[in-house]
Amino acid sequence: MSLMEEFHRPVLLNETVELLVPRPGGVYVDGTLGSGGHAEAVLERIQPGGRLIGIDRDEDALGFAKRRLSRFGDSVIVVKANFADVESVLAEVGVGKVDGMVLDLGVSSYQLTGSPERGFSFTLPGPLDMRMDRAEPLTCEQVLAELSEEELADLLYRYADERWARRIARAIVERRKVSPIKTTTELADIVASAVPKRFHPKGVHPATRTFLALRCYLNREIESLEAGLEAAARVLKVGGRICTLSYHSTEDRVIKKFFARASGKCQCAPGVPVCTCGAENRFMKVLTRKPITPSEVEISENVRARSAKLRAAEKTACYGLRG
Repeated sequence: MSLMEEFHRPVLLNETVELLVPRPGGVYVDGTLGSGGHAEAVLERIQPGGRLIGIDRDEDALGFAKRRLSRFGDSVIVVKANFADVESVLAEVGVGKVDGMVLDLGVSSYQLTGSPERGFSFTLPGPLDMRMDRAEPLTCEQVLAELSEEELADLLYRYADERWARRIARAIVERRKVSPIKTTTELADIVASAVPKRFHPKGVHPATRTFLALRCYLNREIESLEAGLEAAARVLKVGGRICTLSYHSTEDRVIKKFFARASGKCQCAPGVPVCTCGAENRFMKVLTRKPITPSEVEISENVRARSAKLRAAEKTACYGLRG
C-alpha cells in the first residue's frame, strides 16, 4: 500500500455512489480527483462503455490516481486543472454534457499529515506553502508577509468565521516586525498565543480556523466552488446529478445557498420587491433535504470524516446559455 493510499479513505463513499446513480455507458466528472477513491467506485459501475474525467490541481494526487485507475484504460481521462474550469476541460477532451459530477472538497489526510512539506498541517513542522497547485507563484508565507492587519483579519473572518480574527491578525503583524514567519508550527504558536487560553476549543487546535482561512484564501477555494457549481449546472444533462462533500461551514453555506436558489427558493434579502438571485429559473431538484453525515463507525475509522456533509441535487431543466 502506498503512503497516499494509506492516508486517504474516500468519505461517505457508498452514500455518494447511491446518490450519483452511475450507470453503464455514462459520462461522469470527478472534479476533485484526489487519490481516486470516489472515481474508482464510479468507474466500476459505468462499465462497459462509460467514461470518467478526473480533475485535480495537485500533481502528487494526479500521479497516484493515474496509477490507481490505470486498469480502466481509455475509460478514464486525468486532467490537471481547477474544477471551476470544467467546461473548458470537457471541450478539450471532446465531451459535451455529462451524466454526473462529484466534488469532494478540502484537503486530503495525505496532504495534511502525509506530506508536511506542503504546509497544510499546523501540528507538523513544514514551510508555509499551502498551495494546491505548486505551479502557482504565491505561497502562504508571502500572504502573511504582505497583507495588512486589516486584510488578514478580514480573510480570517470571511473564510473561517474566526472569532478572534483581529487579535490573531495583530499578533501576526507584530511577530513579522521582528522576523519573517516561515514555518507552520511557528504560525500555529502565534495563533495559540493570540487566542485567550480559556477560549481554546476542546479537542481542536486553536489554529485550525486560521490555517483553513489562509488555505481557502490562497487557493481561491470558495470562489472556485461558486464558479464550479455554476459550471456544473451548465455541463450536466437534464437528469444528471451532482454530489458535493464539504468539510467546513463556509463551503457548506455556498453549496446550500446554490442548491436552494437552483431549486427555486429565493435567496434575496427580505423585503426585496423583485427577485434578483435567479431563483425564478428553477433548474434543479435537491435530493438531500438535510446533509448526509458519516456514521460513528466511519468516523472512528477515519477521523477526517467527522465534519463531512454530503449534499446532492438533480438537474431538471436547462440552465444558462449552454442549457
